[in-house]
Amino acid sequence: MPSYKNRMWDGKVYLFSIKTHKIYIGLLPYVDEFCRERGYEFEGVEEVLGTKQRDKCSQSWLADLKLPFEPRDYQIDAFNTAIQYGRQLLLSPTASGKSLIIYLLARYYNKKTVIIVPTTSLVEQMAKDFEDYGYDKKICKIYSGQPVFDSDITITTWQSFSKAPKNVLESFDVVFGDEAHLFKANVLKGILEKMKKTAIRFGTTGTLDGSECHRLQLEGMFGPVKKVITTKELIDEGTIANLNIDCVILRHTKQKKMTYQEEMDYLVSNDARNEFICNLVYSLSGNTLVLFQYVEKHGVLLHEKMFKRLGENLHYVYGGTDTEDREAVREIVEKSENDTILASYGTFSTGVNIKRIDNIVFASPSKSRIRNLQSIGRGLRKVEGKENMRLFDIADDLQCDNYTLGHLKDRINIYNEESFSYEIKQFDLNDNT
Repeated sequence: MPSYKNRMWDGKVYLFSIKTHKIYIGLLPYVDEFCRERGYEFEGVEEVLGTKQRDKCSQSWLADLKLPFEPRDYQIDAFNTAIQYGRQLLLSPTASGKSLIIYLLARYYNKKTVIIVPTTSLVEQMAKDFEDYGYDKKICKIYSGQPVFDSDITITTWQSFSKAPKNVLESFDVVFGDEAHLFKANVLKGILEKMKKTAIRFGTTGTLDGSECHRLQLEGMFGPVKKVITTKELIDEGTIANLNIDCVILRHTKQKKMTYQEEMDYLVSNDARNEFICNLVYSLSGNTLVLFQYVEKHGVLLHEKMFKRLGENLHYVYGGTDTEDREAVREIVEKSENDTILASYGTFSTGVNIKRIDNIVFASPSKSRIRNLQSIGRGLRKVEGKENMRLFDIADDLQCDNYTLGHLKDRINIYNEESFSYEIKQFDLNDNT
C-alpha cells in the first residue's frame, strides 16, 4: 500500500489505542479471557456480556408481529443470542434471511434505529423487505435526492450517513451494519466511533475475508461473531438452490511473464476470450448474471458484443447506473425466464436480491474470498421451478507462471472450505465450441 511504502503507516492495525488506553468494547470477551488465563480480577463483565439470563423470543410476541411466514429455527436462535448481549456480529450466508433477523431485532428493541447499508439499491430493498414483513410505518430512506424526516427506522447508505452532523449520529439508540464485511473502511469506522451513545449494535454479513485482523476489527465495532448457519447446510436442507460449479480454464498461446495489471489488460481486451464468454452466455438457458471488474476496459466491450445478439434481453448495470434503473432491472429479471444481466462486481456482487438467477459467469478473475462468496450468493435463492444454480468460474492459463491461474487455485481452496462441489474443465481458447 502507498501509505506503507511512503512510511506514513507501519502496516499494523492496532485494536488497542496507545494514545487513549481504550479498546473496542466488542472485544470484551477476549479481554475477559485474557484476564482469566492470568488470574487478574475483572469486575462487571457479567453485566456487560449478558451472561445473566435475559429475554427470549416468545410465541406471543411473534404472533403480535403478524409475519407473513414462520421464521426458521436458526433465525430465532440468532435473535435470542443477539439480545443476550445487545451486540453481535451475525455471520449468515446469502438467502438465509438476514433482513428478517434485522427486522425482528428492530421490532424487539422498538427504539430509534438506523440501518446502514453499502448501496442505494440495498436501501430500497431493505425497506421493501420490511414492508413485506408487515411494517406499516413510514421508513426514512437516506441517499442522494431523498427527503429526510424523523422516523422510528432509518435506512441509509454509509456514504450519506457519514455526512450527518454529530448530533444526528448520536440520536440513534440502535445501529445495524448490513454487509458488515465492508465496515473496515476508515469512513465506516469513523461513523461508529462517533456514535458513542449508541450501545446496541449489530452487524450482519455473509462472509469474512478469512483474516484474524478483519474479524477482530468487526467484532470490536459490533460484538462477538455468531455463526448462524452455513451455505452448505442451507443447500442440504433444501432452503436454497443446489450449486454446481464449473471451473473453466482457457488455454492461451504461450505468453511472456507480465505484471498483474499487464495480465489483466491483456485478458479483458482479448477478443477470443470475450467471444468465448459471449458464446457461453448465449448457450445457457434461464436468467444469467455476468460479472466483470473493469467498466471501460471490459464491460463496454462485452456489452457491445452481447447487445447485437441479445438486444432488449440484455441489462447493463455499472456504478453510473441510477438506483431507480437498477431496481427496474431487478424487477424485470424477477419476472423473466431468459434475460442476461451484465454487471460490475461493485454493483451486483453484494446484497442485491434477485431470486430468478439460474447462471452466474465470472468474466473477470478475482481471489477475494468476500467477493466470490457474495457473488455466488446472488444466484442461490430458490423460487418455484428453480432447483439448481450453475456457476462458471473462468480462469486463464497463459502457459507461464500467471497471476489469474493462481487466483483460481485460491478460489478452489474456498470452494473446498465451503464444501462446494466443482468440476475443472479446460478449453483451447481458439476452439469456442
